[in-house]
Amino acid sequence: MTRVRLSVAERRQELLRAAIEQIAARGVAAVRIADVAAALGVSNALVLYHFSTKEKLVAEAFRYAAGDDLAHLRKLLGRRTTALRRLRAAVRWYAPTGQAKGWRLWIEGWAAALREPVLREVTRDLDEQWKAAITEVIAEGVTAGEFSCPDPKAAALRLTALLDGLAVQMTAYEGAVPRTRAQEWADEALAREVGLDREALTAATR
Repeated sequence: MTRVRLSVAERRQELLRAAIEQIAARGVAAVRIADVAAALGVSNALVLYHFSTKEKLVAEAFRYAAGDDLAHLRKLLGRRTTALRRLRAAVRWYAPTGQAKGWRLWIEGWAAALREPVLREVTRDLDEQWKAAITEVIAEGVTAGEFSCPDPKAAALRLTALLDGLAVQMTAYEGAVPRTRAQEWADEALAREVGLDREALTAATR
């Protein structure tokens, strides 16, 4: 069957999507350039033309996969409502009990980043973007008098660290933490970090 001729940008996106699928199926360590090429019916040389090494392909695949999630996070935090409503919506979506996709992919990436400097740089950058977005909305809430938080940056780090840890437990060990319990802990942590009690948090975001 004749393949449709794609632009350079379209071809790169096709390769990145295939790489994400192969990483999800095989893991970062096991996936090969040949696996991505075979999935699309193209040559290894074509993949290497766009991404000169497997390490660069994997790193860019993670950046691509995170793009939609980061865009959605910014959309949630950019709504015209209170800082508390925006922050809680973002936390519920980010948390493993929410609808954010790709926790298995992220866990694969974190593990591989310990040994792969190119991937480590990408995952660090993406992680910093998440934390910066959360930090910004907490600071907005402090300025508006909604929150009491002396260090929004530290609060964002603690909050996302809890959510990341819960995601690892719930993804790696099914049933280790009930989803309702994880949501309760997320709400309790959020309330604590912004100087509210749990009941006030719930009442303000109904």
